[in-house]
Amino acid sequence: MNYPEPDKSRLSRRQSLIDRLRQDLEPDQIIHHQEDLVAYECDALSAYRQRPMLVTLPDNTQQVSAVLKACSELDIPIVPWGAGTGLSGGALPREDGVVLSTARMREILDVDLENRTVTVQPGVTNRGVSAAVEQYGFYYAPDPSSQIACSIGGNIAENSGGVHCLKYGTTTNNLLGMEVVLADGEVVRVGGKGMDQAGYDLLGLLTGSEGLLAITTEATLRILPKPEVARAMMAVYDSVEAAGQAVAEIIAAGMVPAGMEIMDQLSVEAVEGFVGAGYPLGVAALLLVELDGPQCEVEHQVGELEELLERAGAREIRRAQTEAERLALWAGRKAAFPAMGRVSPDYYCMDGTIPRGKLPLVLGRIGELAQAYGLRVANVFH
Repeated sequence: MNYPEPDKSRLSRRQSLIDRLRQDLEPDQIIHHQEDLVAYECDALSAYRQRPMLVTLPDNTQQVSAVLKACSELDIPIVPWGAGTGLSGGALPREDGVVLSTARMREILDVDLENRTVTVQPGVTNRGVSAAVEQYGFYYAPDPSSQIACSIGGNIAENSGGVHCLKYGTTTNNLLGMEVVLADGEVVRVGGKGMDQAGYDLLGLLTGSEGLLAITTEATLRILPKPEVARAMMAVYDSVEAAGQAVAEIIAAGMVPAGMEIMDQLSVEAVEGFVGAGYPLGVAALLLVELDGPQCEVEHQVGELEELLERAGAREIRRAQTEAERLALWAGRKAAFPAMGRVSPDYYCMDGTIPRGKLPLVLGRIGELAQAYGLRVANVFH
């Protein structure tokens, strides 16, 4: 791909910024050669691309503050960058702006088991938080599909969730405190280790703001004890609408599973060919449901859940008999997006919110539109 060379005024502006940044950053923390900027053209929404003016790689709060202060004084926009795994274009650069990557800020700063918190720098991966505390019997609940690679800073910017968000919530429900840097370089602390803080809900305001209000440099996260047991089930339905109705009936019955996911036929077949999760082929829809908690409670709920699934029209119900089988069921779901590469070299991702009671109606209408316009639509959702 050929790119136009920057004009002279932009080159002059960029050089002024580089000279200023070199007062606080090392040379390898400033990326400005055109060929090196290609890696930062886009996040995982690769349909939209734009090379930034330059990229900075600070490794501490003071350096983040210095970058923001310099850009503020020179009136240069900044886009924060986590791991680049986002699917919404939240990290799409600006041609006249700077990408501030937090990839080098990946220290676990504090593990406080008494208060059940972990404080980390924003470049720590989602999975890395659980890895830091799993030896003590704890874990971090939000689990995006990209949790091996995605960073906590990016999770906060996008308010990431995951397959277990039904019971445990998204990032905003598991974030207790933050250290952030404002646009003028001022460092501010919001929240703390306590569950409730007086005053305005600034954590809620900042979470999901895509870095437009501040850049995270530290995050204090809530960790949970690992459940005593977790049981996963897979139910097969003759239509996506029937699977959607099953979800509505489970919730209406007062049950709150740890996770519930639906996959349609196109998704199931792509995933099974990609990872071999053990999904049956040729089925219209799968519903994955997981219960967790104390063993006596879970074993009782499993029976109730099976009855609900059967009443909703499931023609096959399969329980994961081992922990390996349970993990395989969820590994398949988490591989849904990369598995789409087996179906098409490119795809358009639509992420919406549907009232649970309207799931059958909306899913049916999606199928009608797909048929009417000759489009292949793969449905995967929680």
